[in-house]
Amino acid sequence: MKILICGAGQVGWQIARQLSGEGNDVTVVDSNPALVRRATESLEVQGVAGFASHPDVLDAAGARDADIVIAATHSDEVNMVVCQVAHSVFGVTRKIARLRAQAYLDQLYADLYRREHLPIDVIISPEREVAQAALKRLRAPQAFDTEEFIDGKVELLGIALDADCPVLETPLRQLTELFSTLRAVVVGVRRDRSLFAPEPGDHLLAGDQAYVFTHVDDIARTMEIFGKSVSRQERVLVLGGGNVGLGIARALENGRDRVRVKVIEANRQRAEVVAETLERTVVLLGDALDGELLSEAGVERADAVVVVTNDDKTNLLAAVRAKTMGCPLAVALINDPSLAPLMGALGIDAYINPRATTVSSILRHVRHGRVRRIYSLGDGEAEIIEAQVLRSSPICDLPIREIDLPEGALIGALMKKGEVVRPRGDTVLEEGDVVVIFSLARDVAEVERLVQVAIEHF
Repeated sequence: MKILICGAGQVGWQIARQLSGEGNDVTVVDSNPALVRRATESLEVQGVAGFASHPDVLDAAGARDADIVIAATHSDEVNMVVCQVAHSVFGVTRKIARLRAQAYLDQLYADLYRREHLPIDVIISPEREVAQAALKRLRAPQAFDTEEFIDGKVELLGIALDADCPVLETPLRQLTELFSTLRAVVVGVRRDRSLFAPEPGDHLLAGDQAYVFTHVDDIARTMEIFGKSVSRQERVLVLGGGNVGLGIARALENGRDRVRVKVIEANRQRAEVVAETLERTVVLLGDALDGELLSEAGVERADAVVVVTNDDKTNLLAAVRAKTMGCPLAVALINDPSLAPLMGALGIDAYINPRATTVSSILRHVRHGRVRRIYSLGDGEAEIIEAQVLRSSPICDLPIREIDLPEGALIGALMKKGEVVRPRGDTVLEEGDVVVIFSLARDVAEVERLVQVAIEHF
């Protein structure tokens, strides 16, 4: 496909990296020549420096024969105009825009984005995506990483193994035999800062971090097997009342479990907006780092604290303070991925990276056919590739044990005829199946070759 990416910041760069790596013809547009140069020098992409909303710039970037335009600049208005110009002038069939302002996302004004008005096919809201990511963390509170696959039917759980984990020193092969009805597979293990794909005879050790695929109905049982208690979240404290915090509080307030929520927000005007928007949530005005205010909010009685202010350092310190005051679970919003390694040392249970979340969401709407989505683990150490098996794929009609997977890759989940099944060695992959494959970074190219479609398919 020919894809035009407008905006070469962190989000645009990551999208360009993923899509160009899959063999797409990618062109990046940005008003900052230095960002364009960075993209063209480090990636196999073309670049155009200029204002993405200008028709002549889009024309120079190849919009006339583009299949998709992704508008991910820092300006909502520029992104909207990019989609309008791409549609009206160049006839681009698929247009994706990142929009931050909540006023543009109100359902009351959804008709604005119809083809005859402002034609945008997919709208990505970073704040909403991050709020959803936080809610996923709360659903599996003792997992340090969670992500959905196969249309939400399968969950990837990152689980840190403690000394009291009941399945330590047990060969993974034996785990499969002991829990034959459990639809869960260990696909990756991080030990001594090194991530690897385990063999059937490998053992899990205390201190390991295990990546496990499980059916969503088996999440609670999987967590218990790996020594993690599963408790209902009844009281949640949200630190930060911005769009992300408001979205989290609203979802918790309206959820089936009717969680009791309190929000702390430092800005008086914003705190009033949050208080007026929510019905049952208590909103407190003050600093998220204020120990007395945290105590007044009942942090020691809360089941979880979610820290989502607009400052990474505040989020880190507030999460640590909440933990030291007795809150059992802390989730922090971290924009700078270089801070992620500090999470474990600081005792923070989970973190959310807004950029990674937004990139993953955009890519989910771009891909079709063989590769449905890709999710990156750690600092690009490994990738999860979800792909559909097509007739001319090299893996079609082969039992899993006969597929020449590289050493650093494992099939972790499989859907056949709409039903999720645990992959076994004698399971034959058929046309239409959906597979989810864990792959170390060095083996991603080989895995992608295995799920490629032969050119005669087209």
